[in-house]
Amino acid sequence: MLHNKTYNAMELKTQHGSLIIEGPIPSEKLATYEFHKDLVSFRAPEQQHKALVEIAKLPEGRIIIARDRHTIVGYVTYLYPDPLERWSEGSMEDLIELGAIEVIPKYRGMAVGKNLLKVSMMDDAMEDYIIITTEYYWHWDLKGTGLNVWEYRKVMEKMMNAGGLVWFATDEPEISSHPANCLMAKIGKRVSTDSIQQFDRLRFKHRFMY
Repeated sequence: MLHNKTYNAMELKTQHGSLIIEGPIPSEKLATYEFHKDLVSFRAPEQQHKALVEIAKLPEGRIIIARDRHTIVGYVTYLYPDPLERWSEGSMEDLIELGAIEVIPKYRGMAVGKNLLKVSMMDDAMEDYIIITTEYYWHWDLKGTGLNVWEYRKVMEKMMNAGGLVWFATDEPEISSHPANCLMAKIGKRVSTDSIQQFDRLRFKHRFMY
């Protein structure tokens, strides 16, 4: 049965104190936490907090958080791909997207992102899914980190590898528009051959066009 969600948690010790990494978090619980003001990568913190609460209500929606006591300092989201994206074509019930991952600057470089992904994958239900993430260099905080495009890409890949996601080739136009952009995915152990073939067709829509 798809969309089962089993809660997992771990404690991560950092130089700024211990963080709790936990999830998937139910929407009601998520709404009670403070949302750190430095979580600004995607939209204003209050709006992003609301968006995460809404995602957590979705049958397939999963939010894993890193928190310092009562304050969320990092998170990762999983949900069905945006209806406007190629990956939603065919409405695959067993394909979900790692849509966003964010950690406040204070805790960057302390393996928070890696451990958010590790806790995500502790749930055996993730073996029922193809999990994808699309990485675009224009979303990366190159200025804040001081890294160049290739250094940042390396960091992102290493982090995604911690969750079992690896690089996959594709002819999707936005990903193909810059060599640093990439598609990464993890195919769960219980995903059917039909779904894997459907995913391959989504990855290469123009393979037979000349």
